[in-house]
Amino acid sequence: MDQKNLADLYGLDPIPWSRALEALESARPRTQTPFLATTRPDGRPHVAAVGALWDEGRLYFTSGAGTRKSRNLARNANCVISMSLTGIDLVLEGKAERVTDERTLQRLGRRYADQGWPATVKDGAFTHEFSAPSAGPPPWDLYAVTPTTVFGVLTVEPGGATRWRFDA
Repeated sequence: MDQKNLADLYGLDPIPWSRALEALESARPRTQTPFLATTRPDGRPHVAAVGALWDEGRLYFTSGAGTRKSRNLARNANCVISMSLTGIDLVLEGKAERVTDERTLQRLGRRYADQGWPATVKDGAFTHEFSAPSAGPPPWDLYAVTPTTVFGVLTVEPGGATRWRFDA
């Protein structure tokens, strides 16, 4: 991992990756709204709220195949997810990959159920009688983003901003 202190001109120390990781791992459902940014076919940006979960070094979210975000990701998998967590704001860059393996779907299905959305796995996706309106109609695909670059800005003292780059 490569780390760059973005606030050294203010005499602030770099934020350790462990601080960002702790915030991701302890994120409470429904206390923050992650936003996914994708690129439309004509190059314009598209941003939508998603229900994101950090799990085993990846950020997961769901989306129906017919939604603008899913259609954008099918053409260009590069995306950004921004999150305001306890004490730190994070912007995670990476590529979204559709997840279809049963084991991961079942594991993330349990995580979503623990938050109050008891979706079931069927034919490589999630289904249930309801989801967020922005997810579109079922079935809902599961996507995983492995961060390649993360920007963090502390929202509490002592402050600071850091960029972390990971091997893709």
